[in-house]
Amino acid sequence: MAGVLRVLIAEDETDLADSLAEGLRAERHVVEVAYDGASALTFTEVFSFDVILLDRDLPLLSGDSVCRALTALRYPARIIMLTAASLPGASVEGLDLGADDYITKPFGFDDLLARLRAIERRQAGTALDVTWRDLSLDSAARRVTRSGRPVDLAPKEFDCLRVLLASAGRVVPFSEFADRVWPADSEPSRGAVKAVIHSLRRKLGQPDPLETQHGLGYRLGQP
Repeated sequence: MAGVLRVLIAEDETDLADSLAEGLRAERHVVEVAYDGASALTFTEVFSFDVILLDRDLPLLSGDSVCRALTALRYPARIIMLTAASLPGASVEGLDLGADDYITKPFGFDDLLARLRAIERRQAGTALDVTWRDLSLDSAARRVTRSGRPVDLAPKEFDCLRVLLASAGRVVPFSEFADRVWPADSEPSRGAVKAVIHSLRRKLGQPDPLETQHGLGYRLGQP
């Protein structure tokens, strides 16, 4: 579904973190919250995110350390550093660590939404063609091939495959498929998601490129 981002909020000020999460969910974004740096890294090991809102002053593991680790791993999410106005030079330091943007606290929610819309626009103009092993997906033409042969997919099957290919091999939970593939005013059951994935697997054929993570979701098969 267009306009939906998967966002990780890494912020130890619980009131701020929870308020941001509530606001972003109201905008139909998929949100997870980590209140310390160690938990933030754990989330990135399990799920794929489009955007990480990363406070610099996190307990257990600083935001700087998290940013440095994600940059070294070439984690694909856009990182927006949350910096304190009382710390001169903090924004520049964050960018030097690998962050893509920064926003100074306190900030308006509309300011944050504008930055997220800019990220959406950049994403819409890139990554139209994705290749993984013998699978190729062309978003503009909505065409999929496997080993050079066309695979005829229904719209939801195509969109589920696109979400999986964008996940960089991480687990995609059922809720993410629901938010990114189904209309905003619908609430598909887990069974509905499973049915689409089952049909997608059947059409892609063998060897099965997907792995089931029982109780969690699906991901691309590991080497």
